[in-house]
Amino acid sequence: MIKNGMKTNYEIRYAAHPEDAKHYDTDRLRRDFLIERLFAADQVNMVYSMYDRMVVGGAMPVGEALPLEAIDPLKAPCFTTRREVGVFNVGGAGSIAVGDSVFHLDYKEALYIGRGDRAVTFCSDDPQHPAKFYFNSTPAHCAYPCRKVTKADAVVAHMGALETSNERDINKMLVSQVLPTCQLQMGMTELAPGSVWNTMPAHVHSRRMEAYFYFEVPAGQAVCHFMGEPQQTRHLWMQGDQAVLSPEWSIHSAAATHNYTFIWGMGGENLDYGDQDFSQITDLK
Repeated sequence: MIKNGMKTNYEIRYAAHPEDAKHYDTDRLRRDFLIERLFAADQVNMVYSMYDRMVVGGAMPVGEALPLEAIDPLKAPCFTTRREVGVFNVGGAGSIAVGDSVFHLDYKEALYIGRGDRAVTFCSDDPQHPAKFYFNSTPAHCAYPCRKVTKADAVVAHMGALETSNERDINKMLVSQVLPTCQLQMGMTELAPGSVWNTMPAHVHSRRMEAYFYFEVPAGQAVCHFMGEPQQTRHLWMQGDQAVLSPEWSIHSAAATHNYTFIWGMGGENLDYGDQDFSQITDLK
């Protein structure tokens, strides 16, 4: 982990060829794909991934406001100089200052931040119940306006059934059907009580990568995330408030010991949510 400043930590994750990745043991899979620590008091933690240059991070302001600093790999004066950012608040109420504008975010509300040379700062309303800002960022070719998005603004798809343990609401929030973005697409999937499977049947989309962030996982429970090529699957056991990188060649699905919520974020060359190459459940290995 590299310290960019007093409050910012980051690391770089390199891309893997699927022929190499299928030989990784558990420790190597976790080191390359799992992001175990996103939130720490008065810190910004992030991973700069070589998969579509996505940055995955978390900010938890408690005693002070936290700046979104331009880490060294960006070689830019501001974090958003050449980037767009999608942020979800998964903690207590808080606000995000973007230049001269301030956006207040309650639990499960999101903010799209467009490209531009301006400061971004995270703040909590109450240090006893701090905000936890989870964010994804991708390179941007033009500047779109910042916009707050709530579940009321989302395109919602109700999918699955309790009988197949995957009844869920897919809230498409920072997506092209709701607001313009360059390549970043984000949303939040909420599983109903009694349902534990997400994204099944599994799929890949070779035109974009993805990151999954799991939360609302009760203490003592866990999520088993499945990844790898459809014929060479692997798994990672995860806790709440952890994220995982999903390469363009990998499936991304999970089952857990309790229902949960996850945030998905995508970067790549296609903004079509339906751009998916499915695998039959019985064909997975």
